[in-house]
Amino acid sequence: MAEIAPGEYSLCLEAGTTDVDHVIHELGHEANGYFWEGIVELLVTTEAPTLDGRFESDPEGGAFYAYSGDCAALEDLAIRLRAVAGDEQRLRELVRLAETVGFEFDD
Repeated sequence: MAEIAPGEYSLCLEAGTTDVDHVIHELGHEANGYFWEGIVELLVTTEAPTLDGRFESDPEGGAFYAYSGDCAALEDLAIRLRAVAGDEQRLRELVRLAETVGFEFDD
């Protein structure tokens, strides 16, 4: 996370650098910012509805970015993303959940 202007914050997850990239590929997805945007959407929808509308997502091929004036929202999101990016089982659970509910990643 970084403060990019007074009261404005950004969160960046650099795609292709996580401990779970090989699992992402194994599950038939691309380890890019669009995949991580899907993970964020799942997390907000299923576990953290209080984050809904509190940040803007801006995925790119090489990274997932989120922007907000709400530092606490981005800190919460960062904790959740770190947990997924470092835990193969957690990632598998979320991808399984996506399949169950018919969610399609845009990767």
